[in-house]
Amino acid sequence: MRADRLVSLVLLLRQHGRLSATALARELEVSTRTVLRDIEALSAAGVPVYAERGRHGGFALLPGFQTELTGLNHDEALALLVAGSRRGAQVFGLGSALASAMLKVVDALPESYRATAAGAAERLLIDPETDLLARRLVGEEVPDTVVAEVRGAVFAGHKLRIHYAAVDQAPKWRTVDPIGLVTVRGQGYLLATRSGADRTYRLSRVLAAEELDEPAQRPDRVDLDRAWQERSTRFRSGGDQVTVLVRVHPERRQDLVGTALAVLAEEADADGWLRLEVTFQDSRHAEWAVWQLATNAEALTPQWLRDSLRDRAAAIATCYGGSS
Repeated sequence: MRADRLVSLVLLLRQHGRLSATALARELEVSTRTVLRDIEALSAAGVPVYAERGRHGGFALLPGFQTELTGLNHDEALALLVAGSRRGAQVFGLGSALASAMLKVVDALPESYRATAAGAAERLLIDPETDLLARRLVGEEVPDTVVAEVRGAVFAGHKLRIHYAAVDQAPKWRTVDPIGLVTVRGQGYLLATRSGADRTYRLSRVLAAEELDEPAQRPDRVDLDRAWQERSTRFRSGGDQVTVLVRVHPERRQDLVGTALAVLAEEADADGWLRLEVTFQDSRHAEWAVWQLATNAEALTPQWLRDSLRDRAAAIATCYGGSS
């Protein structure tokens, strides 16, 4: 870990010219005291780092210093493969590796390309954390120790023991054969088999994980995209699905359709509103989807959904009916 940090420190100085101990600590996610110790270690190893005092001082390398410390380690190479999604790297516990790998990639560029690439990168923002309405995309917090064990078992082809908290169930230990990892909109999933049956586990519900020495029972090659599509289809076709008839304002049609499993029928009412027959995963899913549209949608059937939405609205009206 320290060797990687020393490499990153040198690359930061090469790319920025001069940085204060505070700036280096922020970039490397360590204390300023650690940065000062690392500077001393580099100097002792013959790396020409010098300090400039004053208000605009900091640490820098002697002009013209070159290094071959750009070799990517395993996690950094892996991080680059998932760099198409910055949140994907975070979900799989590779965020710091991605940052370190990108430093090495930039450093490996010819000097004439380096400034151009850096300038171009500043003009591209991929997958930001909020949309235009300032709605923050909700990610998942998964402990690094858990992700590391899961990721290690997936890549090594070993069995995995997980302490898993399924919905409405007490957590319990399971031993599974991991197949692959998938990230969808910031949510991470482990695809695995258990006793030969397909299983999908949400990473945020894995409370603890332990990679075992025993080889996993799984095919040598897998089409992960196809496996995910098949499991998604089975998920959508199972459970306690409900069909709902909804009137919705045309401008909010996509919001409703985007949350439904399927649209069975659609027609326009005389007032311009749309009448849609849609399917949801279960009653909770249906209630949430219609509720979020407020007065821009009305559930016509079934009656239990109308009653549930009415009771929820009445409870909120009561809450805000009096003075604070």
